[in-house]
Formats: sequence, C-alpha cells, structure tokens
Amino acid sequence: MRVGVDVGGTFTDLVALTPDGAIEVRKVATTPEDPTVGMFRALDALAGAPHAPAIELLVHGTTIATNALLERRGARVVLVTTRGFEDLLWLRRQDRAALYDLARHHPPPLVARGDVVGVTERIGPSGVLEPLTEGEVARVVAGVRTLAPEAVAIALLFAFRDPTHERRLAGALRDALPRVPVATGHEVLPLFREFERTSTTTVEAYLRPKVSTYLERLDGGVRKRGIGALRVMTSSGGTRAPAAAAAHAASLALSGPAGGVVGARLVGAAVGQSDLLTLDMGGTSADASLVVGGAPLADGGSTVGGVPLALPAVLIETVSAGGGSIARVDEGGALRVGPESAGAVPGPACYGRGGERPTVTDACVALGWLDADSPLADEVRLDPAAAERALRQLGPAAGSDSARMAAGIVAVAGAVMARALKRVSVARGLDPRRMALLPFGGAGGLFGCQLAEALGMGTIVIPPHPGALSALGLAAADERADLLASFHRPLDGLEPRALALAFGPLLAEGARQIPGGALPRFADCRFAGQGYEVTIPVDSDDPARIRDAFLAAHRRRYGHAGGGLALEIVNLRVVALREGPLPRFAGETRTGRRPVGPRAFVVRGERVTGSVWSLDELAAGVTIQGPAILAGRDATALVEPGWCGTVHASGAVLLVRT
Repeated sequence: MRVGVDVGGTFTDLVALTPDGAIEVRKVATTPEDPTVGMFRALDALAGAPHAPAIELLVHGTTIATNALLERRGARVVLVTTRGFEDLLWLRRQDRAALYDLARHHPPPLVARGDVVGVTERIGPSGVLEPLTEGEVARVVAGVRTLAPEAVAIALLFAFRDPTHERRLAGALRDALPRVPVATGHEVLPLFREFERTSTTTVEAYLRPKVSTYLERLDGGVRKRGIGALRVMTSSGGTRAPAAAAAHAASLALSGPAGGVVGARLVGAAVGQSDLLTLDMGGTSADASLVVGGAPLADGGSTVGGVPLALPAVLIETVSAGGGSIARVDEGGALRVGPESAGAVPGPACYGRGGERPTVTDACVALGWLDADSPLADEVRLDPAAAERALRQLGPAAGSDSARMAAGIVAVAGAVMARALKRVSVARGLDPRRMALLPFGGAGGLFGCQLAEALGMGTIVIPPHPGALSALGLAAADERADLLASFHRPLDGLEPRALALAFGPLLAEGARQIPGGALPRFADCRFAGQGYEVTIPVDSDDPARIRDAFLAAHRRRYGHAGGGLALEIVNLRVVALREGPLPRFAGETRTGRRPVGPRAFVVRGERVTGSVWSLDELAAGVTIQGPAILAGRDATALVEPGWCGTVHASGAVLLVRT
C-alpha cells in the first residue's frame, strides 16, 4: 500500500492507495507545534482499520521549508562570495518591489550584511582571472569561523562554468567546521545569472539544518512503525528519498502545494480534460496553478516570502484566502480578508476551539453552505451561533444582517482567488475560457461557480475526494530528479555531437539516481539578446528540429516567432523519472441517485432552497441542477443557480453553465 500525507495549515490529510488501486481517506487536525504528531495520528487511524495491508511507501508533502522562509526561522547563514560582489543580494535586479509605490521595499535578504565574506579570487567565462591562493583560503576559513555560522553558502562568479575555487573553499570549510552544513552554488544551481544562483544557494544553506533535523526525526518515526520507505515531495512535483531531500532543502520550498497539482492532473486524465486551471483552497491559503496538455506547467523561477528561487518548480500562485483567513474592516471602512489566518489553533470561531474572530469558514456557515450536524476531522462540529457572534464583531459595518456581511466576505475572498487564477493564466497568454476549472481542498468547491464566472469559464470539475486531493497526488507521485547544466551556445553551427556530449553527464547522473527510469531531455532556448528563456523538449540532437520546436513554443506563448532572429541554447536539463501508480477512482461502486433532502441557503445575496447530495455516494450518470450542495466527508461543493452537473464514471462531477 502507498500512502500520501499532506500537512495543511488546518487539517492533515492522508490518502492510501491499496494494492488494487482503491482509495482510503483519513483526516485529522494539524498539530502546528510538531507536524509529525498529526501525521502519525493519521497513520495510526489507518493502521487501525480492519485488514489494513502493510504500508510499502509513505510520501510526505511538507511545509517545513515554506514556513521557515515565510516566518524567517531558518539558520544563521554566512555567505562567501567573490570580493566586490558582497552587496549582490541587496542590489538584486535593481527593480522595485512595487512600480508605483516608492515607500515599498523588497524583503531583506536571509543573510545579515556583516555575515558576508568577500574572497580575493576571480574566474571569468574563459578561465581564471585571479587565482585563489592558499593564504586566502586560510583567511576566509578563519573569518567564517569567527562569525560562528549555523550554515555556510558559497557562491562565486562563474562557478557554474568552473567550480574549482568553490570546491577548494567548501573542502576547507567542511574540514574546519565539520558540523556546519556548506552549500555551494555549482551544486545547488549550476546555471548562469549570479543573483539568482547566489539567492538560491543562500536559501539552501538557510533551510538545510531545519529540514535535515525534521526529516531525520520523521524518518525515524516512520521506520519504528514498520513502514517500508519514506519519500518527500519536491517543488517540481516528484519525490526524493529523505537523505536526498535533506541535501536539497531548497527544492522543498513548494513541497505541499505541488502534490495538489499532481492530483489534479490525475483527475483531469480520468475525465478527459487535459487543460485545467486548478485552485487548492485550504485552511490558510489558496494555491492557483495550471495543467496544460496533461502535464503541470513548470516554472524555472519562483519567489517564496519575497526570496527568489531559481529551481525547477510547478507553477503556483499563492494568496491568503483560505478558510481560516480572518476578515476585518480597515481604517477606510473597506472589508478585507487575510492575510492573517486563524490556522489550526484556535481555528475559525465556528470550530469551537477558542477562535473568536470572523473567518471565511464562519461566513460559509452563516450562509448555510456547510452543515452544522456533520463533523469535521477529529469530530470537530460546526457552531453556527459562534459564527454569527464572530461576524457581528466586525462592528457597525456588519449591522444586524450577518448574512449580508458573510456574503461580502466570500465575495472578497473570491476576488482575491480570481486574481491569482488570472496571474497564472491570462498574464501568461493562456485563455482560461478554453480550460476547465478544477477547485479542490476543503473549501475550493464552494467557490468554483463564482470563480468560473469571474473568468468566463464554462466547465468545472469537482474531483472525487476534493478535500484530500493533495494527499492523493502525493500517494501517486512520480520519483523524480532534475539535473541541470549551463550550455551557452548559438544554435547556428552547433554540431549534434557536441550537444549529445553535453547531455551525457546529465543522463549518466540521472540513471544513477533513478535506475531504470525515463530520462527525457530539455533545453532552455531564446533569441539572441533576450532576457528570458523558453524550455522545450529535446527529442533529437538535430539543431533544425530544436529550432522548429522553440519557434512553435515561443509562438504559442508570446504570439510571435522572432522574425528570423538568431537562436541560442542557454541551459540543458534532464529529468530522471519513474512514474507512480494510477489510482482507481471507484465511481462505479457508488449508488446514490437521490438528494438527501432540501436546504435553505444564501447565494450571491439571495436566499434560495436547493437540494443536498452526498458527494461521496453519487452514482455515475446522475444529473444535478443548481442550486444544490454536494456534501462530502472531506469537502463540500456548491452548485449555484445556472449550473448543471453530471456525475462522471470516476466519481467526479462535471459542471457546465446552462
């Protein structure tokens, strides 16, 4: 049995794929003080089921790296860089944090300015310009030791081309400080662009001690329970063994959200939808992403907590619009939602755990979307009276009509999520009207119709087990390793043999890391002089075929093909891949063909009476006319008036506008 566990801001979700491909779901409350406690409680709940098979593999999606960056709770880092470039992290790209806001600044780097050590050395694109002497190595080691770091980052100029100097410094520092992790730029990100490489290397050093400690403790607990193996989800949508994940801590920065996109891809394949706009709405935040042509859209550069990362990652846009996002009225009398969240403790007021401030979940309860008689994880029951009291705390703006204020809260939260969906689609030249919207997470299905109408979309896919889709994606995730190398060459005149030789070391390393896995090749290409690249698959060493593939990809993305400009290859990539199992969406075992009853609730400020259906029991072929509520054990979905749903054989519900 393969198991995926997703630790969210409010709940921890577990999905098990049994040997025949069937799906088992468990949900418990997250334990923020130690996420492993909630995880092991979910595992124990699964193990207590009758006839539960042994767990062969546990795949974990963790927010340990994400939270460390957001909360600035990583290691104290000393940065070692080429003399004269000590201010690189502060200079960044010399762009503004907000174009028209002169008072807004970028978040400060993860390194204090006094913890940067300059090295007298210099390597240029064609070789050594200033040698690194033994005396200089000794001086740098002494200077770093004096600063007493918890981790060291080394990022020298052109180390991606010639890592000799970085290796010498790293060896000397590891000998002198054997208990201090040392991250080097040529190992973390062997690509050009010194700012992105330096920033990413610093993130790696900043996260490695905390991530290593967490994974070591987690791996020990997993082994004590007799689980076969542990793997950890990375930002690119694949998994790594704990030791490899600890040595590549920066690759876990988007570990949690990536699992949801993998799960969305699997559901899309099951219902025949290859182009999806996805939204994972959990307790703390909402994550927007894309699946294009049946594969998650990847991004070579991301930002977490204002810190640039240039590692391969699934494209994700995160906004503070989760079920626990707190609503407030600002000084100007405007209603705001987030970024502050009630989290798992105390949680929304309606959870009865001590929360008193109004949240999005409280608004959904006040509108009648959620059933107060249905328990959530750990037998948490919803308290409508507590939700009403919290909403009235918004003051005179709430008046005596809490339903009106609740409608305003969900409208504001929906607008925040709609902007995130537009940033990952419209802003990238992709038309959301040609896609299907797949909302998931505990609250995603409640906002599906509102968001689809905001983007002009006509199809919504409500997946099976929507509240645990991220954990499902983890359980079925591929094993994956991303190998990178710089290769800055004009395409004109490039010999196929030279390209094949350059790919050789990457292919060999990929085969070593994942024996027997697939090894697809990719290249980052651009028009000469461009400041950005387009990544394309490389299925041939023929430069003409590479040119055709790049021009077609550039035309799809940007609407033009350069008008005959010269092309160049910038970077090479190899993805070592072993695919995970396909889950069996057992929609044929469901027999529910009638609603369980009517319910009065509020939609867009209007009180309506709609049917309530058991989402987990819907039989294939059943038609559902809005207004309706689809109530499941792990999530609830809302079918607004003007929408009609049909239950697919997989158990997913396909909604279309009528």
